[in-house]
Amino acid sequence: MNEKILKTRKNGMAALLLIMLLYAAGIAALIYGAIGLDQDGSSAGAGRIAAFAAGITWTCIGWIPLLGLKVLKPQEALVLTLFGKYIGTLKGDGFYYVNPFCTAFNPAAGTKLRQSGDVSGESPAAAAAAVSAKGDINLQMPSKKISLKIMTLNNNRQKINDCLGNPIEIGIAVMWRVTDTAKAVFNVDNYKEYLSLQCDSALRNIVRLYPYDVAPNVDTTGDGVADEGSLRGSSEIVAARIRDEIQQKVENAGIEIVEARITYLAYAPEIAAVMLQRQQASAIIDARKMIVDGAVGMVEMALERLSENNTVQLDEERKAAMVSNLLVVLCGNHDAQPVVNSGSLY
Repeated sequence: MNEKILKTRKNGMAALLLIMLLYAAGIAALIYGAIGLDQDGSSAGAGRIAAFAAGITWTCIGWIPLLGLKVLKPQEALVLTLFGKYIGTLKGDGFYYVNPFCTAFNPAAGTKLRQSGDVSGESPAAAAAAVSAKGDINLQMPSKKISLKIMTLNNNRQKINDCLGNPIEIGIAVMWRVTDTAKAVFNVDNYKEYLSLQCDSALRNIVRLYPYDVAPNVDTTGDGVADEGSLRGSSEIVAARIRDEIQQKVENAGIEIVEARITYLAYAPEIAAVMLQRQQASAIIDARKMIVDGAVGMVEMALERLSENNTVQLDEERKAAMVSNLLVVLCGNHDAQPVVNSGSLY
């Protein structure tokens, strides 16, 4: 099903004025015919009877042409069907007049997702409580218009196992818009729910290819070579792959995925504390390694300077003691408290 744009002129105002004039003429004909009738119902003339009948007829069915008036705002579209057959789509802001027997079709009109345009100022529970408290509420029919604006879908966070089997929680925000209204309403049952489901599926398919942190011997690109890809360090690449995955799935629904972004990423609560300890241990080890490397370099430099200048002649035993003392001082967690020897070294 391909989209067909209706080239209907924006003649809604002219059609409205014409209908109003016909209504005025019908009321005048009704009054003219009623005046010509006798009190006993006999006719005063065939012309007056015809005028009275025409006025009654138009008063009863004159509202039908009003159904053909359609108003569209910028970035809105209306898919029209005539007795079940798709006849075209109205696009562009304006006041239109179409066949009054055409009906707008949008199966996703009443669907509300966690996205821009569908988010109300109160929670569903609060709205339900307000309705039950009032006891009576005027129900408003959802609009059949299709928004062509860029909207943001923010699905619920998912718990997914990464490539190492660690459970993580991740959430994404997807910016999307409808590009083909015919495909959106006819190729899938409900394009909003379809998009939401495909976002969850694509997120799960991509996340399971990456570890949370950089891990050895992990191939995230599928080329057979281990790389340093990770969910935390390669968020831009992961988001791009998620966007491409969703786009492939929703192409037949007339939807364009503009962008996808990771909005939340963390270990699942059941392993978060253990993984935090692991990260802390890794950081401590890296810091200790750097401290030891620096201390060894400083000790080597001290021994070389003492040997070059012949400041002090030390045997191997004294050198070992000096190295031990310097390493203790340089690698210790607390400030050193030296003991001064006031006697001879030998």
